[in-house]
Amino acid sequence: MKISLANSAFDDLEGIKEYYLDQGVPEIGHGFLIAIFEHIETLTNHPDIGRIVPEFNEDPVRERIHPPFRIVYLRDAASIQIIRIWRSERLLTLPEKMA
Repeated sequence: MKISLANSAFDDLEGIKEYYLDQGVPEIGHGFLIAIFEHIETLTNHPDIGRIVPEFNEDPVRERIHPPFRIVYLRDAASIQIIRIWRSERLLTLPEKMA
């Protein structure tokens, strides 16, 4: 199964990296990024492992939780697109192109 990152997810990853760099603990940010990508890789063989996102309650919009982050993705029969990687306490809104 093909996995891709939307620009919004890429920007989220950059934001995570920059936040922990600004806090003086880049190794923590680096650790989160590695763990997030490990969670994303599991979707290749298990695309339905994530729960349906409660804010949308639609089967193709799913998420994996890696505290304190939500890895939100759209899935179809042949591909997965990672669309957001947000702090768990934030309510999800999709970019205009995705909504």
